[in-house]
Amino acid sequence: MRKRVTITDLAKAAGVSAATVDRVLNGRSTVRQATAMHVLDVAREMGFHAAPLLEKRLIGEKESLTIGLVLLPTEPDFYRQFQAEAEAAALAQTGLRLRIVTEYAANSSPAASIAALERLAPKVQAIGLVAVDHPRVTEAVADLKAKGIPVIALLSDLAQGVRHACLGVNNLKVGRVAAAMLARGVPKGAGGALALFVGGQLWHGHELRETGFRSYIRRERPDLVLLDTQINLDTDDLTYEAAIALMARHKSLCGIYCCGGGRNGVIRAVREERRHGEIDVIANELTETTRRAMAEGIVSLVIDTPLREICDALISLSRQAVRGEAVAEGQGQVFLPMRLILPESI
Repeated sequence: MRKRVTITDLAKAAGVSAATVDRVLNGRSTVRQATAMHVLDVAREMGFHAAPLLEKRLIGEKESLTIGLVLLPTEPDFYRQFQAEAEAAALAQTGLRLRIVTEYAANSSPAASIAALERLAPKVQAIGLVAVDHPRVTEAVADLKAKGIPVIALLSDLAQGVRHACLGVNNLKVGRVAAAMLARGVPKGAGGALALFVGGQLWHGHELRETGFRSYIRRERPDLVLLDTQINLDTDDLTYEAAIALMARHKSLCGIYCCGGGRNGVIRAVREERRHGEIDVIANELTETTRRAMAEGIVSLVIDTPLREICDALISLSRQAVRGEAVAEGQGQVFLPMRLILPESI
């Protein structure tokens, strides 16, 4: 049985005295608003029995919502930006006291994602989740749904049938766009080979991007050779080594699409091999590395994810779900427009 949290426990966790906690709880004398709200935040996280009463006293009838966010450590720049956009979207809310609690899974495995979900569950009312599509993840999402905690898939779909909704771009179209842009740079009949990197087969979004990419080339440019898909686990080092090997084996290689993480490895390989102008690279997400690579002529197109729009939609859907409102027709899978960034636009 979980030990009941005492005033002393709460005071220690909040870094204040027990007397301060007592004054906050009972309103016996003036306590700085920032201190009182900090005590409330810690009380919520610890499951302090009087947290709801304290919240009502401090916030009044203003609606409050706590959303959990599960992100990954594989692409630090991208996911730090994701977290920052979520927190900015929360601060921009009016008429709603909104908190974002972020957990980073230890890695992209199902077990790590489930552990992050378990850490978040006692603290939040809804969860936005970036994870692979795996039966164990589906089971964990179903358990949370049964407990009244809706889970919204972010970027890549998962747990269809039990997750509340999915937010992201249309990954099938992302793959088609990448293929069309690479093919456009190769004269018809000239031939050449194209390479595709994906994080892994459990990423539903990467699977769709690969499908869109391959279907476009088969239909529109059968003169181009599609090499076997490269699995890079969204890591730069593995992608770098694979790209170097591909360039050595396939002298006709003229285009690479990195549809997830690992883009830095591709860029590094093309730069070191001095294949600028010979091999066209398309990558996802505008970062300092991809921005520089566009300036160098290595990357011709960046397909960027609209993170702020995704975060705004996450807040809206979470709010509806916690209120018990049914998902409107067409809201089960929400596609937001991808951003296409060319060297000339930076």
